[in-house]
Amino acid sequence: MTNATKLSRHDWTLILSLALLTFVLGTSEFVIVGILPDIADGLTISIATAGTLVSAFAITFAIGTPITMSLTSHLPKRKLMLGLTLIFTILNLLSSLAPVYEMLLFLRMMTAVVTGVLISLAMLVASESVPPSKRGVAVSFIFGGFTMANVFGVPIGTFIGQQAGWASTFVLTTSLGAVAWFAIYRVLPTHLSQEKASLREQLTLLTNPRILIAFLIPAFGFGATYVVYTYLVPILKNVLGVPVAWVSPILFAYGFISIFSNMAAGKIASHNPIGRLRFVFLIQALVLAALYFTTSSLTLGLINIALMSFMAILLTTSTQIYLIDLAEAFNPNAKGLASSLMPVASNVGIGLGSALGGLVYSTTPIMTLALVGGAVALGTAGLTTLSHHLDQR
Repeated sequence: MTNATKLSRHDWTLILSLALLTFVLGTSEFVIVGILPDIADGLTISIATAGTLVSAFAITFAIGTPITMSLTSHLPKRKLMLGLTLIFTILNLLSSLAPVYEMLLFLRMMTAVVTGVLISLAMLVASESVPPSKRGVAVSFIFGGFTMANVFGVPIGTFIGQQAGWASTFVLTTSLGAVAWFAIYRVLPTHLSQEKASLREQLTLLTNPRILIAFLIPAFGFGATYVVYTYLVPILKNVLGVPVAWVSPILFAYGFISIFSNMAAGKIASHNPIGRLRFVFLIQALVLAALYFTTSSLTLGLINIALMSFMAILLTTSTQIYLIDLAEAFNPNAKGLASSLMPVASNVGIGLGSALGGLVYSTTPIMTLALVGGAVALGTAGLTTLSHHLDQR
């Protein structure tokens, strides 16, 4: 290996600082689920009403991120990231002080847009700042921030909220936001690319059939997992007969396994990522469908669920880099917009997978979820094969 293909100390400092940022962003986004009952009690609203804080965040994230990325693409990336991280920190502080539901809802929607843009910029800066052969490693580490947020940030934030009140959770994310700001201030490069195209010119990227196919790959890939994962607790309790006391440790183990999935995602992205993903989705389809049969045994069922966790995010790094590369080929002035599409696709996939799972769960035997999830993964393999075929042409 030559020096040109090695990551320098500065590269690693940048990567780890951006991973810290995504850890903070992920903790802020996901921890709300753990403190919904506390928010409902504190603001005197129903659990269902509090739940709209989650759905509103996801919808605003999906719609607002690509538009804001296009509108701000002409701004210097370093100044933009530092400014948005400061705004993120202030929004979390204001959230801790929100006296009524309506104000908290508005602040969460604003936080969603800022979160989406910061995630997209972190991916783009990483892919631009390291040697091309190491982009997969860099992007996988930054995605790893989200994994660590789910494994460690969310439980810690939930515990603090339950012990000291929901507002204290936002005080935690405010503090973490300030730490992330200082971390990226020290390492963000000053000379990063800027897009000069108009909003209209950038949005033409979304009419490109190749981009649309590449967008659907992670959307359906995440959707396949969430058809099943959304109802994992009922499967554990009602099908596998897992005692209630075991559920939380199993969910923690599920999240912990995804750390290794994220590491493997970087390896997959290092060479011919879309070609490799064809087989990843085929294996994912088999793993999901197999759950229909393995849940007759507690041991086999838990092993199968562990494999499901491992397969769940193998697609992230490859599809993120692929979307940026396609933009480079078809519309170089829209790379910023392209970098926002994978996070958006994941939110779309989670929403669609959960909705499809809800339909299946309410109308068929519960383990039909496994077969439907497998079918969605199989369809994703087909889309990936089509995209790979077009690349070869």
